[in-house]
Amino acid sequence: SFLNQNGKNKVFFKKKNKEFESESLTAETWRRFKKQKLSMFGLVIIVFASIVSILGYLITPDSTPYANSQKPELQTKPPGFSITCLTVKKNQEQDPKNFFEKMLFGKPEDVTTIPMADYEFHDNTILVEEYTGDNKFSGTKIKFDMADVLYAIDLKHPMTYDTVGQKVSFYEVGNPVKIEKSIKELKADIEKNAFVTKKFYLGTDIAGRDLLSRLMIGTRISLSVGLVSVVISLFIGIFLGAIAGYYRGTVDTCIMWLINVVWSIPTLLLVIAITLVLGKGIVQVFIAVGLTMWVETARVVRGQILSIREKEFVDAGRALGFKNMRIITRHVLSNVLGPVVVMAASNFASAILTEAGLSFLGIGAQPPVPSWGEMSNAHYGYMLLGKAYLAIVPGIATAILVLAFMLVGNGLRDALDTRNLDDKPIAT
Repeated sequence: SFLNQNGKNKVFFKKKNKEFESESLTAETWRRFKKQKLSMFGLVIIVFASIVSILGYLITPDSTPYANSQKPELQTKPPGFSITCLTVKKNQEQDPKNFFEKMLFGKPEDVTTIPMADYEFHDNTILVEEYTGDNKFSGTKIKFDMADVLYAIDLKHPMTYDTVGQKVSFYEVGNPVKIEKSIKELKADIEKNAFVTKKFYLGTDIAGRDLLSRLMIGTRISLSVGLVSVVISLFIGIFLGAIAGYYRGTVDTCIMWLINVVWSIPTLLLVIAITLVLGKGIVQVFIAVGLTMWVETARVVRGQILSIREKEFVDAGRALGFKNMRIITRHVLSNVLGPVVVMAASNFASAILTEAGLSFLGIGAQPPVPSWGEMSNAHYGYMLLGKAYLAIVPGIATAILVLAFMLVGNGLRDALDTRNLDDKPIAT
């Protein structure tokens, strides 16, 4: 060994006339993990899903809260369907949303979007024929003042028309200055700004909502349930497992009795029971899934600590007068993090599946929250009606995300297994 430029010891090992620089356990684990292509593929999927979940409404085609902009006339349209719509400004003052509020909660529409089949201008109005969902049938014709289409009109001050000069005068909500526009200007502005073409890349659901937007927001629901549930289960499981394994005796007996009782109850049945007691909703799902996943973590931690507590460094800590809690938190638990990380990845996948199952049964996330399980439940009747993708797409998304976590968990298990060490040694 020698001192490098930073003054730190650098250690080299020799094997078969080759020198290897020592690495930390974390660097060595990551190096071995990267060699597993399937695990890296799973990690890429998780990272992609996390980015979609974080950005949320900033990247969804429908940025309304819960992607819940319903258009009944557009229900169950096929993937790639597009329609021209007229956007009519709402006559109310809008609550401004900053960047983070829109990203997290979405932004209500400040316009009314009307899918249309045809339109025509007449004097100072525009006549719109609504789209009925079938080009063979004509829809209702609705008349709008052209100024009302482009501006949020203050209804306290009626609009005035100058038929000679072909002008319209009005007040906009929140603006004390009177606005005057010519009919020609309003017509040009409508043709330029008021018509939008909406495209639904995955089609629309039974309520005429954009399926892609709801699928993307559903990623946030699945990942958040998995994250919160795993944190709850790890906190309870590590605490009880560490106490039972370190103190043994009566404490171990009581905790193991509790673990065996909870273990004997079917997980889904226990989750349903807790959900029915706490009520329906996404927060209740967090708590219910977290309170049922800690058992396996506790058993693993207890088994690991039973062997680690007999090591020399634990005896040395006791001899130095360290308190038991310090020995457990600073010295013992750090040696069981490997199995706990693998367990967390597995529990994450289980939490996503459990949430999807609960939502499918109607006792998980409640509409209009776009849960993948609820989306499959709402459309399973279309499996035999030529539109099976409405139920299959959310199911495929669930399967891919669960598979990704299982692949990452398997990769971590192999990377953290000291029996899989290759020629490059780990510094200790």
